[in-house]
Amino acid sequence: MTHLISALSLRSPVDLRTTRGNTNKQPTPQNHSAPAWHRNRRHDPSIPPIEPQRLNQIAHATVAPAARGRRALYETIGISEEDNQCVCVVYNLAWCRCLIPKPVLALLSSMRFAIVSVSVLAALSQLVSAVPTLERRASATEKPTIGYAAQGGTTGGIGGSTITVTSLAALTSAVASDSAKIVIVSGTITGNTVVKVGSNTSLLGKSGSSLVGVGLRVNKKNNVIIRNLKISKVLASAGDALGIQEASKVWVDHVDLSSDRDHDKDFYDGLLDVTHGSTFVSITNSNLHDHYKASLVGHSDNNESEDKKITVTYALNRFSNLNSRMPSFRFGTGHLFNNYFVNSNDGINTRLGAQLLVENNVWEGVKKPLYATDNGFAVARGNDFGGASNSAPTGTFSKAPYSYSLLDAGKVKSTVSSSAGATLDF
Repeated sequence: MTHLISALSLRSPVDLRTTRGNTNKQPTPQNHSAPAWHRNRRHDPSIPPIEPQRLNQIAHATVAPAARGRRALYETIGISEEDNQCVCVVYNLAWCRCLIPKPVLALLSSMRFAIVSVSVLAALSQLVSAVPTLERRASATEKPTIGYAAQGGTTGGIGGSTITVTSLAALTSAVASDSAKIVIVSGTITGNTVVKVGSNTSLLGKSGSSLVGVGLRVNKKNNVIIRNLKISKVLASAGDALGIQEASKVWVDHVDLSSDRDHDKDFYDGLLDVTHGSTFVSITNSNLHDHYKASLVGHSDNNESEDKKITVTYALNRFSNLNSRMPSFRFGTGHLFNNYFVNSNDGINTRLGAQLLVENNVWEGVKKPLYATDNGFAVARGNDFGGASNSAPTGTFSKAPYSYSLLDAGKVKSTVSSSAGATLDF
């Protein structure tokens, strides 16, 4: 079975619940946290529905990169194809809007929960591609659904007040306290420093926002969400671009982290380091690129007593044009799945007793995709090593303590390439 998605940007509210193929006129519950399938859809019973989590991943994969930067809510049409027929269903009715030509909307309405031919689908895809598509419109109150951060119950600043900041001083002040708050970064903020982020914080970037020379540190804090921020060129004198130290329940999602490789390896420090026994951390949908030292887990060879407690998930991230630490684990437990590694000197390094579960990742142009030094271990399955090999000894961490959905390795490159990084808007 092949799954396809089209993302449509919309101008005026359109309720497709009353269109042909849906005989139930009752309002659909407004449930943003768990998009529901309409109960009265008309379809071929031999074709099973796509799981909502899987549909969400595919939706992220096919938003046109050229359209990123447009601000709009969107509706996603999920299509399940089998035997030259398609079943169309609507995802997340509560966010329906429309900016497409009326003839195309009429065609969509006629397709609502109905079986259509592949030729009609192809024609529709061409029409839709001519209309500006968009980055994903995200909610400031979204919680993680992937990995250790979800297992830990991370909520960030949900329930607190919301403030938008445009300067370094305002950002520093807004995130400092431990009270619940949602802080939205707008525009470009420059400096040569690291901003300390307090507990119970959601720090979100609007479309096109960035921090230049300004890093973030979550040190001895808990319950933090950082999403859709572009952080670049944080000097080593300031610290890591994003540092998580002795923290718990941290979700880093859709961030873009980079510097350059024009200077030596010590001109900048790490892009994203997880150290000092941090737990319940998830790093998802992010783009780490153009740097020497990407992501370090566990900060010292002599810190086993603390760093062996580390639990971190890396999922659906892109690592490109990097030298090392993609990531590098000392001690601790890590789950890495559906990541894409390209044109880099090094790969995942498991060492000093680290136990990793490495699933359905893809490497291209990486000589050592997965290897061990000083008694590190990994359980590896379903990976595409790009012609290279895995030299890490098999470990004991073979089952993650949470549920998750895996993309086939063959779909990872396209999915991650089109969705990783600061591709959201709030």
